[in-house]
Amino acid sequence: MMGKIKIHRYFIALGIVILPCSAIAQADIHFSQFYETSILRNPALIGVASDNFKVSAYYRNQWSSITNPYQTFMVDAEYRISLGSLGSDFLSVGLLGFSDQAGDLDQKISGVYPAVTFNKSVNPDYNAYLSVGFTAGYVQYSFDPSKATFNNQFQGGSYNPLNPTFESLPVPKMSTYDIGAGINYNFSPAEVTKGTYMFGVSGYHFTQPEFSYYHSNSFTENVRLNVNAGMVHDITNTIVMQAHLNYAQQGTYNEFIIGGLIGWRQFEVSSKSQFEIYADAMYRVNDAIIPVVKMKYKNVGVGISYDVNTSSLTEASNMQGGLELTLSITSQLPKNRDYKYTVCPRFF
Repeated sequence: MMGKIKIHRYFIALGIVILPCSAIAQADIHFSQFYETSILRNPALIGVASDNFKVSAYYRNQWSSITNPYQTFMVDAEYRISLGSLGSDFLSVGLLGFSDQAGDLDQKISGVYPAVTFNKSVNPDYNAYLSVGFTAGYVQYSFDPSKATFNNQFQGGSYNPLNPTFESLPVPKMSTYDIGAGINYNFSPAEVTKGTYMFGVSGYHFTQPEFSYYHSNSFTENVRLNVNAGMVHDITNTIVMQAHLNYAQQGTYNEFIIGGLIGWRQFEVSSKSQFEIYADAMYRVNDAIIPVVKMKYKNVGVGISYDVNTSSLTEASNMQGGLELTLSITSQLPKNRDYKYTVCPRFF
């Protein structure tokens, strides 16, 4: 595949380039608390929230029971701006940055994705919005060849790093540019159901960028298609239910996650939520059961989840998958504006 048999065997044996790269090229970084990551799911979800400002941080540690774990860090921010004097339409902007690292050779993937979305009011009676979003990203990949070992360095039953490797390695760094777009529809017929509903589709890697440390045009990144859906429904004044669905397909790989949350809210005198706590159960089909606990105090929310592995890797993983932590801060900026905000699911 690489044109050099020795290099091909070396990559398979160590899993430093083929495995991590294909994992990212064919199945992008993802989070179990996927409903928090607007730009990764669908750029049209930016601005679809009760508050007009949100900043979040994410951490994920995966497969630590099997090998050097995948560790993913991400931060993002989004802000919704009212257009016109009536404030019925909005322009939303966002920015995401992430870093992912895994394996004995410290393969790293880092990326930055700015995004912009237009939220158009299409039915004021049902607070319905049609949102169209775009994102463009820069992603860099690298690994540390100094941490590699080769058969030729093992002689007489012992390892000597000074022994020649007789291997020709590529430049351990490459970068790609990415383009994505999406559309989302959400509506809140509060007088009928006291709920909010949303549905959207999106795509990423439309340019199918070159994806090879050898800069070979035969290796390109497949387009990823994504479908998102969600709803929130007030069962009582203090009990709320959420449901989420996300489906992604990239090349021959796909991921389907579905689940729901049930929450309890305590209110201030002003009828603004003071404290919220949610219990969650998600299921990634043929891979993991994901319990989640989320809490929010005023405008600060925290979440913790853990993937309980149920796939064919169970014997090796002992049902251990990935720990994930999220932190978010939301606000109304600027305050005391006299226009109607979009009323959307409380995805804090």
